[in-house]
Order: sequence, then C-alpha cells, then structure tokens
Amino acid sequence: MELQEINQKLKETRDELLGILNGMSGDQLNKRKDSNSWSISQICQHLIKTEELYVLAIKKGLKSKEDSFIENKPLEFLLDRSKKLEAPDIAKPTDEILEYQEIIEKLNNSREKLNEILNTVEDPSLLSRRHFIHPVFKEMLLIEWVRSLYLHEQRHIKQINEIKDGCK
Repeated sequence: MELQEINQKLKETRDELLGILNGMSGDQLNKRKDSNSWSISQICQHLIKTEELYVLAIKKGLKSKEDSFIENKPLEFLLDRSKKLEAPDIAKPTDEILEYQEIIEKLNNSREKLNEILNTVEDPSLLSRRHFIHPVFKEMLLIEWVRSLYLHEQRHIKQINEIKDGCK
C-alpha cells in the first residue's frame, strides 16, 4: 500500500471520527459505561497519545541508515473488536475530563505532527525500508506503523459507536 493511499485512509478515518464527535456534549464525551471501560473522551486521548508516540517512533526509525528486510505484518486483526487488546501504559488515557473543543484541538495537533513528519520524508520508499520496534507488534516497517494508525482509529470508531448507541 502506497503512502498516498494510506494518507487518504488516514484523512477519511479522521473525518469519520470528527463527524461522530461533532455536536456531542461534555456528558456524552465523558460518560463511562462502567468503571472498567473508557469514555469517548478517553478513547480520543488514547488515539492522540498513540499518534504522538507513533510520530516519535517514525522519526527514530527514519534515523536508521540500514535497510530492513522484514515482512509486512497483517494488521487487519486490529479491526476485530471481539479480540481485546490491552493498550501499553504509555498510551493509556488519564481520568481528566476533556471538553469537545479541547479533544478536537488535540486530535488536530497530533495529526499535524504526523503529517509534518510524513511530508518531510523525501523518499517515501524509505518508510518501507526502515523499521522500528513496536511495543506490542515487535519489528514493524515504518509504513506499517503509519498504516496501523488508521486501522487502530477505525477500531476505536467502532468502540465509540458502540458507546454512543448504548447511551441512547
């Protein structure tokens, strides 16, 4: 999958997320189904933290001068919500109550940082030739880091929709 296609998917997925969040009240955003589940606000915090961590990982991976010869990882499993995945502590949200505008600004800022790093890559094929160690998925090509971002976000959009449908 080319970077251009991935960028399009990133944009479509983020637009979908923003569309879902649009017009939600602070109560809707911060309400939790139970003490073990995240609120929509916390899911967004998790997405923001993840994106910011991925930017750092991509930057570090791009500093490598050696080509990586690792296989692409199948990442579609990220869309399967029946398989519970535990977020690494570093990507877990806080209990901080965030309002709509703050969430949108943070989502926009994290995406801006991602776009900045991707736009500075003179040779996009580098993303397919460099890797960085992912805390959960281990060795991953940088292009797979980028691709997994929109799949990860789609996973959480499903979760947000489940919460939203449950709050009606």
